[in-house]
Amino acid sequence: MLSLLALLAAGICGLGVNGASIAAESPAVVSANDTATLVTDRDSIGPDQSLRVGLRLQLKPGWHTYWINPGDAGDTPTLDVTAQGGATGKTSDIHWPMPVRLSEGGLMSYAYVGDVLLPASLILKGTGGTTLHAHAEWLVCAEVCIPESGDFSLTLPASSGPAPEGAQAGLFQAADAKMPIPSPFKAHVSADGVLTLEGRGLSSTAVSEAWFLPEEGGLIDQVAPQPLNVGKDELSLHLKFLKTAHRDAPLKGLVVLKDEAGQESPIQISAEQTVGPTKVEDAAAAPAPASADAVPTGAGWLRVMLFAFVGGLILNLMPCVFPVLAMKALSLAKMGGVGRRVQLQSALFYTLGVTGAFAVLGLLMIGLRLAGSSAGWGFQFQSAGFVVGVCWLLFGMALNLLGVFEISAGRLGQLHPHGAGHAGDMMTGLLAVIVATPCTAPFMGVAIAGALGGPAVMGLLVFLSMGLGLAAPYVLVASVPGLASRMPKPGAWMGVLKQALAFPLLATCVWLLWVATIERGTNFVVVAGGGLVLLGFAAWIYGMGQHRAMREGGRGTVLFCRVVAVLCMAFCGGFLARSLAEPVSATATSPATSADNQIQSFSSEKLADLRAKGEPVFVDMTASWCITCMVNERVALDVDSVRKAFSARHVAYLKGDWTNRDAGISAYLKAHGRDGVPLYVYYPAHGSEVVLPQILTPGLVLGIIGH
Repeated sequence: MLSLLALLAAGICGLGVNGASIAAESPAVVSANDTATLVTDRDSIGPDQSLRVGLRLQLKPGWHTYWINPGDAGDTPTLDVTAQGGATGKTSDIHWPMPVRLSEGGLMSYAYVGDVLLPASLILKGTGGTTLHAHAEWLVCAEVCIPESGDFSLTLPASSGPAPEGAQAGLFQAADAKMPIPSPFKAHVSADGVLTLEGRGLSSTAVSEAWFLPEEGGLIDQVAPQPLNVGKDELSLHLKFLKTAHRDAPLKGLVVLKDEAGQESPIQISAEQTVGPTKVEDAAAAPAPASADAVPTGAGWLRVMLFAFVGGLILNLMPCVFPVLAMKALSLAKMGGVGRRVQLQSALFYTLGVTGAFAVLGLLMIGLRLAGSSAGWGFQFQSAGFVVGVCWLLFGMALNLLGVFEISAGRLGQLHPHGAGHAGDMMTGLLAVIVATPCTAPFMGVAIAGALGGPAVMGLLVFLSMGLGLAAPYVLVASVPGLASRMPKPGAWMGVLKQALAFPLLATCVWLLWVATIERGTNFVVVAGGGLVLLGFAAWIYGMGQHRAMREGGRGTVLFCRVVAVLCMAFCGGFLARSLAEPVSATATSPATSADNQIQSFSSEKLADLRAKGEPVFVDMTASWCITCMVNERVALDVDSVRKAFSARHVAYLKGDWTNRDAGISAYLKAHGRDGVPLYVYYPAHGSEVVLPQILTPGLVLGIIGH
């Protein structure tokens, strides 16, 4: 059946190729964004002869207008045509071709781009010529939306007999090729949102992708993934109904079926709601196209939690976490000379710090997502204030390791005889999680997507599993007597190790300063760097007070040093807050994007335009704080062989920089079932998109683009 539909569509397309466009077209209404005319499929009119009339919009690159259901934003075009003269008639009923989907800012739009014809049928009565008077209103959008309108007039002379098709008939034939046909398949939708099509010809070989476009807004979450499951003579899409949706009427709209060759066939469906469970029990967990992400159910949650735990284990080897875990290695060395009870308590409080931090981040992200936000994993590093704050914290820890000042937990120890280091254990766990998030994407993508897409309780358990994985090696060493007993005994060497571990922290500070500069501009380095100097002075004078107290016990001097240190820290906080309130510097940009003229900044409109032109496109979603992204760029993307291959095959390179918050990039990530970077997607000139792995090699990239 699908093959027959494809052949019919191809035949219709072929009929429309040769149509010229000079006659039966009104004077144009021209704006800076488009050119609008009224066109007909005949140059004259016979007695009582019906006519096809249409609003033609020739949109400038980057601009779009809307379908009958504009989506989450936009407005529906209107066209009112009246025929006066020997033959009379009236119409306002537009026949809607298949639109494209544009996802931006967490919103979905159903739109038209390029040269668009919105046709209508006009039934004429009478003999003689006629003059068509039309009024149309439409909305065009790019970075801004502009309402437009036009009044058109077109005179058609009389013909003694039925008039043949005119010069503009090809435009209508091309529109017919994108017009949905009545569905040859039985359609129904379950109470839990599974839309099912049944009929001969449906199979996994005939349908590689499918998606549903509702005729009315306010029924489904239009930006949510639509997991696809295809069986023999059956197809299902899992839709997410809105809580406010009125579902007492059949679900109407288009189902677009895409075969392996990239041919899209829109069919018009009217799905009655079924009562009881859906026939396709595993629809939500079924293999989906690259743009979809299935929410796990049942045993699927156990797999997701296991994956999250393994990802947490791997985090112990990542460069983001190393500086903090290096300090934990110092604690492990100290454990060689203490009792087993202290070892277990240290492991327990470190685990509480790790899991507690993951729980807070998880609850925050789940809460934001339930509130409608598109915040993704690592979102906290999109705040320059947070980046600088972590930088200052690590700098202070480095100074502590170098002996500039000492942190004592003596008061805590008075409360619990063996608890002097428990607060430090928890803080170390907390800090490990904070600096780990930029490294988690390659290992946590599936787990995080599942956590954010499912029930809040299960999502929280997934985040806790990540924390347990991160803490597991330390717990293992503390719990197994044989391992702890083999740790080196404390000695003078530990002082040297303690000072050496300060330098990985200082290296991390340099990286964080670079990230903050990219987010806020080069002028912001004065704020961040000046804060480091002032905090260094605060740490030094605080340490001076500590040394004076140990030698002489002078309370006045110690109090003065502590007050000065606190004032310095308060001044740093105030200066940072004031600087963050200022506009972002114009120099805040991604160096990778500005350094190479072949790389273009990502936008959904630019992607749609390149795809409409039939150009191959490589999309790179990255961030300056993403270590994996930087490694992939240096190892696999910014190399001669890959650059030459992109140039030879004329592959457009679109880079989305998520260093700062960007609603368009967040929406694109969400549409592909991702909540963090990196994400690499290749669009062949003619074919379906290909999502690349998150760890790249030059050979992998070259193989994907077919070099």
